[in-house]
Amino acid sequence: MRVAIVMGSKSDIPIAEKAESILREFGIDYDTLVISAHRNPNKIHKFATTARDKYSVIIAIAGLAAHLPGVIASMTVIPVIGVPGEGGPLSGQDALYSIVQMPAGIPVACVGIGNSKNAALLAVQMLGCGDPALLEKMVEYRKQFGDDEA
Repeated sequence: MRVAIVMGSKSDIPIAEKAESILREFGIDYDTLVISAHRNPNKIHKFATTARDKYSVIIAIAGLAAHLPGVIASMTVIPVIGVPGEGGPLSGQDALYSIVQMPAGIPVACVGIGNSKNAALLAVQMLGCGDPALLEKMVEYRKQFGDDEA
């Protein structure tokens, strides 16, 4: 089980770091990569078409036009979780709409603007479907929020 955290720009590193923290807490191996869908189309193509050989889930962080999650999802069959970036003139709303409005047949899960923590937690839950011990860790993690929020 390994997760890829992919972002379109180094400016997304602070968002990626929140996901890294959660994955470390759950003992999930991950790689963090900066690959722009617009500036490095050949590199993103190679990554996406070979991703299932190495990864179980991909977290893709992108702002503005936010094509990265959809481009990756169009070239792989493993789950892609999109995280809209927080910046730009619309404070991430443009990225949010770009990620959630995928065409039929190319799903991308999407979390809130800048909420890579939830993206990592969703990745843990996906991985936990095949790992009861990991799901138990999630049960313990959620206990910190109390009965009303779990």
